[in-house]
Amino acid sequence: MDRKVPTFATLGCRLNAYESEAMREMADVAGLSDAVIVNTCAVTAEAVRKSQKEIRRLKRENPTAKMIVTGCAAQTEPERFADMAEVDLVLGNIEKMAPETWANAANFIGDTERVQVDDIMSVTETAGHLIDGFGRHRAYVQVQNGCDHRCTFCIIPFGRGNSRSVPAGVVVDQIKRLVDRGFNEVVLTGVDLTSWGADLPAAPKLGDLVRRILKLVPDLPRLRISSIDSIEVDDALMEAIASEPRLMPHLHLSLQAGDDMILKRMKRRHLRDDAIRFCEDAKALRPDMTFGADIIAGFPTETDAMFENSLKLVDDCDLTWLHVFPYSARPGTPAARMPAVPGPKIKERAKLLRDAGASAVTRHLAAQTGRAHRVLVEQPDMGRTEQFTEVRFDMPQPEGQIVDAKITGHTGDHLTA
Repeated sequence: MDRKVPTFATLGCRLNAYESEAMREMADVAGLSDAVIVNTCAVTAEAVRKSQKEIRRLKRENPTAKMIVTGCAAQTEPERFADMAEVDLVLGNIEKMAPETWANAANFIGDTERVQVDDIMSVTETAGHLIDGFGRHRAYVQVQNGCDHRCTFCIIPFGRGNSRSVPAGVVVDQIKRLVDRGFNEVVLTGVDLTSWGADLPAAPKLGDLVRRILKLVPDLPRLRISSIDSIEVDDALMEAIASEPRLMPHLHLSLQAGDDMILKRMKRRHLRDDAIRFCEDAKALRPDMTFGADIIAGFPTETDAMFENSLKLVDDCDLTWLHVFPYSARPGTPAARMPAVPGPKIKERAKLLRDAGASAVTRHLAAQTGRAHRVLVEQPDMGRTEQFTEVRFDMPQPEGQIVDAKITGHTGDHLTA
């Protein structure tokens, strides 16, 4: 009888999606059959609730399958998931990346320990999980995990542990293999990407890694970096932004707020002017640079005037792609004990931020009409520019290739070519 291939459901960040692909390969090697694996997110209380809802839905659809729950919410609140009748096994973020875990899961029996969650703070290394590529035409490479910072709203360090880096040689070797397999774009990912290297000998910086990749993998057409903390950007990375056309002109910034008092209460490491200065400097070095940003609406104690400073950051930093998070208290974090903003006010502020973001996207799209772009084709009718802007083609293009495209217009959410 054919093995029933496990079903994977991934919530949350791109790193979670990357790790789901690594788990998929390990589960396949182990011969795991008839199982549902839910890789949870803990970034907000709502994310945890969504994870539970997804578990219940998948169990209804797969009543005979073993239900295995892992990810950040499983790491931070294992008993919450162990108490669910639908769940057979709870795995921590350390355990989910170990091949032996999946070998044991394949032979799961009733008396197997249901909760396998170790102390994430005891982990000192992050292996480079050598998956084949994640996505058909753009590959993601995990170079860092964990976070040493303790922002007052954030539970993620307790789900991911302290910061640890994959050595540069391992990263370069993996990217060489990906390029040999035909990938034309590689994205570096991590939880706190700009902290890469601090735990390695000689404490190299992210910019050193970027320049090493571009030097040692000359056949890589495009290198992209995911979310970064602008205050931690090093001189070598700024030099790469200025001089390396293969480093894509799109940076997603972990800004979170635009008011100095709120930033201090968040225990962030930058102030409003630091964010504005970074964006101005990056634009001066690379005029075609576009920025995305994470911004929280309705952080505790945020007044209308404080929120206005966050709203104005969209223009002051020339932001284009916003990820807006209505504040959601996470038990166990200092912010959860601060005076809360009323729920309706949080929703109102989140909508204002999203509206500002939508207007910024429209302005960006309108400015591209008539321009030529190099586009990585993800589907015959769709690709993305170097700034990660979606483009729809009027005739089929070769998947996986980078093509020259003349932008003819836009629809409000994507370009046409």
